[in-house]
Amino acid sequence: MVLNDVSQRSVRREQDARLTVGFVLVQRFTLCAFANFVDVLRLAADEGDRSRPIQCRWKVVAPDMRPITASCGVSVQPHEVFGSPKHFDYIVVVGGLIDEMDRPDERVERYLRQAAAAGVPLVGLCTGTFILHRAGLMEGYRGCVSWFHHQDFLSQFDGLRPISDQIFVVDRDRLTCSGGTSTAHLAAFLVDRHIGKAQSTKSLNIMMISEAEDGGAPQPGLTLSFRTKDPIVRKALLLMQQSLDTPVSVSEMARHLKVGKRCLERHFREALGTSPLTAFIEMRLLLARHMLENTDKSIAMIAAESGFCDSSHLSRTFRRRFANTPQNFRASLGS
Repeated sequence: MVLNDVSQRSVRREQDARLTVGFVLVQRFTLCAFANFVDVLRLAADEGDRSRPIQCRWKVVAPDMRPITASCGVSVQPHEVFGSPKHFDYIVVVGGLIDEMDRPDERVERYLRQAAAAGVPLVGLCTGTFILHRAGLMEGYRGCVSWFHHQDFLSQFDGLRPISDQIFVVDRDRLTCSGGTSTAHLAAFLVDRHIGKAQSTKSLNIMMISEAEDGGAPQPGLTLSFRTKDPIVRKALLLMQQSLDTPVSVSEMARHLKVGKRCLERHFREALGTSPLTAFIEMRLLLARHMLENTDKSIAMIAAESGFCDSSHLSRTFRRRFANTPQNFRASLGS
Protein backbone atom coordinates (compact mmCIF):
# COMPACT_ATOMS: atom_id res chain seq x y z
CA MET A 1 0.00 0.00 0.00
CA VAL A 2 2.84 2.38 0.91
CA LEU A 3 4.65 1.60 -2.35
CA ASN A 4 1.46 2.24 -4.26
CA ASP A 5 1.04 5.64 -2.58
CA VAL A 6 4.63 6.58 -3.46
CA SER A 7 4.04 5.54 -7.05
CA GLN A 8 0.85 7.60 -7.26
CA ARG A 9 2.62 10.66 -5.84
CA SER A 10 5.37 10.23 -8.41
CA VAL A 11 2.83 10.09 -11.23
CA ARG A 12 1.12 13.23 -9.93
CA ARG A 13 4.46 15.07 -9.83
CA GLU A 14 5.16 14.02 -13.41
CA GLN A 15 1.74 15.32 -14.44
CA ASP A 16 2.35 18.62 -12.64
CA ALA A 17 5.55 19.27 -14.62
CA ARG A 18 5.08 21.58 -17.60
CA LEU A 19 7.82 19.92 -19.65
CA THR A 20 8.92 16.28 -19.46
CA VAL A 21 11.76 14.82 -21.49
CA GLY A 22 13.02 11.29 -22.00
CA PHE A 23 16.66 11.01 -23.07
CA VAL A 24 17.92 8.12 -25.19
CA LEU A 25 21.73 8.02 -25.15
CA VAL A 26 23.52 5.84 -27.68
CA GLN A 27 26.84 4.24 -26.87
CA ARG A 28 29.70 6.77 -27.16
CA PHE A 29 27.24 9.66 -27.17
CA THR A 30 28.49 13.25 -27.07
CA LEU A 31 28.48 14.34 -23.43
CA CYS A 32 28.55 18.07 -24.28
CA ALA A 33 25.35 17.83 -26.34
CA PHE A 34 23.53 15.99 -23.56
CA ALA A 35 24.90 18.12 -20.71
CA ASN A 36 24.05 21.46 -22.32
CA PHE A 37 20.49 20.38 -23.10
CA VAL A 38 19.74 18.85 -19.70
CA ASP A 39 21.31 21.75 -17.78
CA VAL A 40 18.94 24.23 -19.42
CA LEU A 41 16.05 22.04 -18.21
CA ARG A 42 17.59 21.75 -14.74
CA LEU A 43 18.02 25.49 -14.31
CA ALA A 44 14.53 26.25 -15.64
CA ALA A 45 12.90 23.67 -13.39
CA ASP A 46 13.33 25.49 -10.09
CA GLU A 47 14.14 28.84 -8.50
CA GLY A 48 17.75 29.96 -8.83
CA ASP A 49 19.95 26.94 -9.37
CA ARG A 50 18.39 24.69 -6.72
CA SER A 51 17.90 21.99 -9.36
CA ARG A 52 14.68 20.44 -8.05
CA PRO A 53 12.81 18.94 -11.03
CA ILE A 54 9.57 20.86 -10.50
CA GLN A 55 8.57 22.62 -13.71
CA CYS A 56 10.72 20.33 -15.87
CA ARG A 57 11.36 16.62 -15.44
CA TRP A 58 13.72 14.35 -17.31
CA LYS A 59 14.86 10.75 -17.31
CA VAL A 60 17.45 8.73 -19.16
CA VAL A 61 15.70 5.69 -20.61
CA ALA A 62 17.44 2.74 -22.21
CA PRO A 63 16.93 -0.85 -23.42
CA ASP A 64 18.50 -2.12 -20.17
CA MET A 65 20.02 -0.72 -17.00
CA ARG A 66 23.66 -1.01 -18.01
CA PRO A 67 25.63 2.28 -17.88
CA ILE A 68 25.99 4.11 -21.19
CA THR A 69 29.48 5.38 -21.96
CA ALA A 70 30.05 8.75 -23.63
CA SER A 71 32.75 9.33 -26.23
CA CYS A 72 34.89 10.97 -23.51
CA GLY A 73 34.70 7.87 -21.30
CA VAL A 74 32.19 9.16 -18.72
CA SER A 75 29.33 6.73 -18.04
CA VAL A 76 25.70 7.59 -17.32
CA GLN A 77 23.34 5.27 -15.45
CA PRO A 78 19.83 5.07 -16.98
CA HIS A 79 16.88 5.90 -14.73
CA GLU A 80 14.67 3.20 -16.19
CA VAL A 81 14.22 0.80 -19.10
CA PHE A 82 12.04 1.65 -22.08
CA GLY A 83 8.36 1.92 -21.19
CA SER A 84 5.59 3.97 -22.72
CA PRO A 85 7.03 6.99 -24.57
CA LYS A 86 3.72 8.76 -23.90
CA HIS A 87 5.02 9.53 -20.39
CA PHE A 88 7.11 12.28 -21.99
CA ASP A 89 6.41 15.45 -23.95
CA TYR A 90 9.57 14.82 -26.01
CA ILE A 91 11.94 11.95 -26.65
CA VAL A 92 15.49 13.23 -27.20
CA VAL A 93 18.05 10.93 -28.83
CA VAL A 94 21.67 11.99 -28.29
CA GLY A 95 24.07 10.77 -30.97
CA GLY A 96 27.82 10.55 -30.83
CA LEU A 97 30.79 9.34 -32.82
CA ILE A 98 30.09 8.88 -36.49
CA ASP A 99 31.72 5.42 -36.46
CA GLU A 100 28.96 4.20 -34.15
CA MET A 101 26.35 4.89 -36.83
CA ASP A 102 27.42 1.66 -38.51
CA ARG A 103 26.21 -0.32 -35.49
CA PRO A 104 22.55 0.65 -34.97
CA ASP A 105 20.64 -0.71 -31.97
CA GLU A 106 17.33 -2.15 -33.15
CA ARG A 107 15.89 -1.78 -29.63
CA VAL A 108 16.51 1.97 -29.74
CA GLU A 109 15.07 2.32 -33.24
CA ARG A 110 11.98 0.32 -32.25
CA TYR A 111 11.40 2.59 -29.24
CA LEU A 112 11.76 5.71 -31.39
CA ARG A 113 9.27 4.34 -33.92
CA GLN A 114 6.91 3.56 -31.05
CA ALA A 115 7.20 7.16 -29.84
CA ALA A 116 6.52 8.50 -33.34
CA ALA A 117 3.46 6.27 -33.68
CA ALA A 118 2.18 7.61 -30.34
CA GLY A 119 2.58 11.19 -31.56
CA VAL A 120 5.45 12.07 -29.21
CA PRO A 121 7.75 14.69 -30.83
CA LEU A 122 11.28 13.45 -31.47
CA VAL A 123 14.46 15.45 -30.97
CA GLY A 124 17.83 14.55 -32.49
CA LEU A 125 20.99 16.07 -30.97
CA CYS A 126 24.33 15.95 -32.74
CA THR A 127 24.32 12.76 -34.84
CA GLY A 128 20.95 11.90 -33.32
CA THR A 129 19.61 13.17 -36.65
CA PHE A 130 21.37 10.23 -38.30
CA ILE A 131 19.69 7.82 -35.89
CA LEU A 132 16.23 9.24 -36.60
CA HIS A 133 16.84 8.98 -40.34
CA ARG A 134 18.11 5.42 -40.04
CA ALA A 135 14.96 4.49 -38.11
CA GLY A 136 12.86 5.81 -41.02
CA LEU A 137 11.48 8.72 -39.00
CA MET A 138 12.64 11.73 -41.05
CA GLU A 139 10.94 11.11 -44.39
CA GLY A 140 9.41 14.41 -45.51
CA TYR A 141 11.09 16.32 -42.68
CA ARG A 142 13.97 18.78 -42.76
CA GLY A 143 16.90 17.73 -40.59
CA CYS A 144 19.84 19.63 -39.14
CA VAL A 145 23.38 18.26 -38.91
CA SER A 146 26.73 19.83 -38.10
CA TRP A 147 28.60 21.23 -41.09
CA PHE A 148 31.42 18.89 -40.04
CA HIS A 149 29.18 15.85 -40.69
CA HIS A 150 27.44 17.16 -43.82
CA GLN A 151 29.37 14.93 -46.21
CA ASP A 152 29.07 11.92 -43.90
CA PHE A 153 25.32 12.36 -43.96
CA LEU A 154 25.16 12.58 -47.75
CA SER A 155 27.24 9.43 -48.08
CA GLN A 156 24.92 7.45 -45.78
CA PHE A 157 21.50 8.71 -46.88
CA ASP A 158 21.15 8.92 -50.62
CA GLY A 159 18.83 11.65 -51.88
CA LEU A 160 18.42 13.42 -48.53
CA ARG A 161 19.68 16.99 -48.19
CA PRO A 162 20.58 17.94 -44.60
CA ILE A 163 20.59 21.51 -43.32
CA SER A 164 24.06 22.38 -42.03
CA ASP A 165 24.10 26.18 -42.09
CA GLN A 166 21.95 26.81 -38.99
CA ILE A 167 22.07 25.63 -35.39
CA PHE A 168 18.74 23.80 -35.17
CA VAL A 169 15.64 23.05 -37.20
CA VAL A 170 12.07 22.70 -35.92
CA ASP A 171 9.88 20.94 -38.49
CA ARG A 172 6.53 20.09 -36.90
CA ASP A 173 7.18 17.20 -34.47
CA ARG A 174 10.82 16.69 -35.45
CA LEU A 175 13.45 18.92 -33.85
CA THR A 176 17.06 18.42 -34.87
CA CYS A 177 20.23 20.15 -33.77
CA SER A 178 23.84 20.39 -34.89
CA GLY A 179 25.24 19.59 -31.43
CA GLY A 180 27.63 21.34 -29.05
CA THR A 181 26.37 24.49 -27.38
CA SER A 182 23.54 24.77 -29.92
CA THR A 183 21.73 22.07 -27.92
CA ALA A 184 21.38 24.63 -25.12
CA HIS A 185 19.60 26.97 -27.53
CA LEU A 186 17.22 24.22 -28.66
CA ALA A 187 16.47 23.34 -25.03
CA ALA A 188 15.86 27.03 -24.30
CA PHE A 189 13.44 27.12 -27.24
CA LEU A 190 11.43 24.30 -25.64
CA VAL A 191 11.54 25.90 -22.18
CA ASP A 192 10.30 29.16 -23.71
CA ARG A 193 7.50 27.28 -25.49
CA HIS A 194 6.28 25.32 -22.44
CA ILE A 195 7.29 27.34 -19.37
CA GLY A 196 8.17 30.87 -20.36
CA LYS A 197 10.74 33.28 -21.70
CA ALA A 198 11.98 34.27 -18.25
CA GLN A 199 12.94 30.71 -17.35
CA SER A 200 14.74 30.07 -20.63
CA THR A 201 16.67 33.33 -20.33
CA LYS A 202 17.60 32.56 -16.72
CA SER A 203 18.97 29.14 -17.69
CA LEU A 204 21.17 30.53 -20.44
CA ASN A 205 22.43 33.40 -18.30
CA ILE A 206 23.47 31.08 -15.47
CA MET A 207 25.29 28.97 -18.08
CA MET A 208 27.14 32.15 -19.20
CA ILE A 209 25.34 32.20 -22.56
CA SER A 210 24.44 35.81 -23.26
CA GLU A 211 21.16 35.31 -25.10
CA ALA A 212 19.03 32.73 -26.87
CA GLU A 213 19.66 32.11 -30.56
CA ASP A 214 16.82 31.12 -32.83
CA GLY A 215 17.13 28.07 -35.07
CA GLY A 216 18.13 30.13 -38.08
CA ALA A 217 21.34 31.38 -36.46
CA PRO A 218 24.38 30.24 -38.45
CA GLN A 219 26.48 27.39 -37.14
CA PRO A 220 29.87 28.45 -35.80
CA GLY A 221 32.42 26.77 -37.98
CA LEU A 222 34.50 27.37 -41.02
CA THR A 223 35.49 30.90 -41.77
CA LEU A 224 33.77 32.09 -44.94
CA SER A 225 37.13 32.28 -46.70
CA PHE A 226 37.20 28.48 -46.90
CA ARG A 227 34.25 26.73 -48.51
CA THR A 228 34.78 23.19 -49.70
CA LYS A 229 33.04 19.82 -49.83
CA ASP A 230 36.31 17.88 -49.61
CA PRO A 231 35.97 15.90 -46.34
CA ILE A 232 39.73 15.70 -45.73
CA VAL A 233 40.16 19.46 -46.16
CA ARG A 234 37.11 20.19 -43.97
CA LYS A 235 38.49 18.01 -41.19
CA ALA A 236 41.90 19.64 -41.50
CA LEU A 237 40.31 23.10 -41.29
CA LEU A 238 38.40 22.06 -38.17
CA LEU A 239 41.65 20.84 -36.62
CA MET A 240 43.21 24.20 -37.46
CA GLN A 241 40.33 26.03 -35.80
CA GLN A 242 40.81 23.97 -32.66
CA SER A 243 44.53 24.78 -32.63
CA LEU A 244 44.64 28.50 -33.41
CA ASP A 245 46.59 29.43 -30.28
CA THR A 246 48.99 26.46 -30.51
CA PRO A 247 49.53 25.83 -34.23
CA VAL A 248 50.22 22.30 -35.42
CA SER A 249 52.48 21.49 -38.35
CA VAL A 250 51.23 20.15 -41.66
CA SER A 251 52.92 16.83 -40.86
CA GLU A 252 51.06 16.64 -37.52
CA MET A 253 47.76 17.40 -39.25
CA ALA A 254 48.40 14.69 -41.82
CA ARG A 255 49.19 12.14 -39.10
CA HIS A 256 46.05 13.10 -37.18
CA LEU A 257 43.93 12.64 -40.32
CA LYS A 258 45.76 9.42 -41.22
CA VAL A 259 46.84 10.64 -44.65
CA GLY A 260 50.23 11.45 -46.12
CA LYS A 261 51.56 15.00 -46.00
CA ARG A 262 51.70 15.22 -49.81
CA CYS A 263 48.17 13.81 -50.04
CA LEU A 264 46.90 16.51 -47.66
CA GLU A 265 48.69 19.23 -49.63
CA ARG A 266 47.22 17.92 -52.89
CA HIS A 267 43.69 17.99 -51.45
CA PHE A 268 44.18 21.62 -50.37
CA ARG A 269 45.49 22.65 -53.79
CA GLU A 270 42.58 20.99 -55.57
CA ALA A 271 39.88 22.18 -53.14
CA LEU A 272 41.10 25.66 -52.19
CA GLY A 273 43.97 26.49 -54.53
CA THR A 274 46.33 26.99 -51.62
CA SER A 275 48.49 25.05 -49.18
CA PRO A 276 47.50 23.89 -45.68
CA LEU A 277 50.11 26.21 -44.16
CA THR A 278 48.86 29.26 -46.06
CA ALA A 279 45.27 28.45 -45.10
CA PHE A 280 46.29 28.10 -41.44
CA ILE A 281 48.09 31.44 -41.43
CA GLU A 282 45.09 33.09 -43.10
CA MET A 283 42.76 31.65 -40.46
CA ARG A 284 44.96 32.95 -37.65
CA LEU A 285 45.25 36.38 -39.26
CA LEU A 286 41.47 36.61 -39.59
CA LEU A 287 41.17 35.75 -35.89
CA ALA A 288 43.72 38.45 -35.02
CA ARG A 289 41.87 41.02 -37.12
CA HIS A 290 38.57 40.04 -35.48
CA MET A 291 40.08 40.59 -32.02
CA LEU A 292 41.54 43.93 -33.07
CA GLU A 293 38.08 45.02 -34.22
CA ASN A 294 36.05 43.65 -31.33
CA THR A 295 38.22 43.56 -28.19
CA ASP A 296 40.50 45.82 -26.17
CA LYS A 297 43.17 43.13 -25.80
CA SER A 298 46.78 44.18 -26.22
CA ILE A 299 48.63 43.38 -29.45
CA ALA A 300 50.87 40.99 -27.50
CA MET A 301 47.86 39.11 -26.11
CA ILE A 302 46.22 38.94 -29.54
CA ALA A 303 49.46 37.58 -31.00
CA ALA A 304 49.57 34.83 -28.36
CA GLU A 305 45.91 33.88 -28.77
CA SER A 306 46.17 33.70 -32.57
CA GLY A 307 49.28 31.53 -32.55
CA PHE A 308 52.06 34.02 -33.38
CA CYS A 309 55.40 33.99 -31.58
CA ASP A 310 55.10 37.58 -30.39
CA SER A 311 53.69 40.97 -31.39
CA SER A 312 56.53 41.55 -33.87
CA HIS A 313 55.80 38.28 -35.63
CA LEU A 314 52.10 39.18 -35.82
CA SER A 315 52.90 42.70 -37.10
CA ARG A 316 55.13 41.44 -39.91
CA THR A 317 52.65 38.81 -41.05
CA PHE A 318 49.66 41.15 -40.67
CA ARG A 319 51.36 43.87 -42.71
CA ARG A 320 52.16 41.46 -45.56
CA ARG A 321 48.52 40.33 -45.69
CA PHE A 322 46.61 43.57 -45.07
CA ALA A 323 49.19 46.25 -45.99
CA ASN A 324 48.83 47.72 -42.53
CA THR A 325 50.15 47.13 -39.02
CA PRO A 326 47.85 45.89 -36.25
CA GLN A 327 48.37 49.18 -34.38
CA ASN A 328 47.43 51.34 -37.37
CA PHE A 329 44.53 49.06 -38.28
CA ARG A 330 43.06 49.40 -34.79
CA ALA A 331 43.62 53.19 -34.79
CA SER A 332 41.80 53.49 -38.12
CA LEU A 333 38.67 51.90 -36.62
CA GLY A 334 38.09 54.98 -34.47
CA SER A 335 38.54 57.49 -37.25
